[in-house]
Amino acid sequence: MALPQTIRVKLMSEAAGFISLSPVVAQDLPVCDLIEHILAVTGKDEPRIREILLRGTMVDGASRFRWAGWDADADELRRLLAGFPDSDPARPFLAERCICMVLAGGRQETTILREAAARRRPFRRRTFWDDLMAVAGERAAAYTEYSYRYRADRYVRVLSSEEAARIREAAGRARFGALYDRVRPAAFTRAELFAER
Repeated sequence: MALPQTIRVKLMSEAAGFISLSPVVAQDLPVCDLIEHILAVTGKDEPRIREILLRGTMVDGASRFRWAGWDADADELRRLLAGFPDSDPARPFLAERCICMVLAGGRQETTILREAAARRRPFRRRTFWDDLMAVAGERAAAYTEYSYRYRADRYVRVLSSEEAARIREAAGRARFGALYDRVRPAAFTRAELFAER
């Protein structure tokens, strides 16, 4: 069956709650937007994407998507997928293109968005983001894949104990106390870096 222009999708929260009930929201979603949500879960795995389109349901994080499933035409789907970026291991990491850093390796991951960490505290010249990118740029980061969730290339870099200590110390420059509170006690050993194209 040909790919429709828009798809009626029902969205609901899958967040666990004892008594909370989330409303179901129905909206017409362009097929490209639905495919992008699916890509964030599957990557460019065409058979799996066709299976999800046919099934008409998908869970992404705390959201469940439902629609009237259909058997997508393989050639049309392939043409649509060709419009989305592919992984490119030859791309070097560029700190100025970085939009997000995820500190990982402890009990939980800490996601730091550039827009939050780049806000300057009063009377400070440097931002927390400046310090994060200084640490990130000291050694090469290994390319892993293109992330459809972040719309960016993903790189990973193992952090030395000294680098982790510098990041914890630099967290004092974060404009938001909640960011400081998440970074300061974390036992992270690596950084995942997401750089837009």
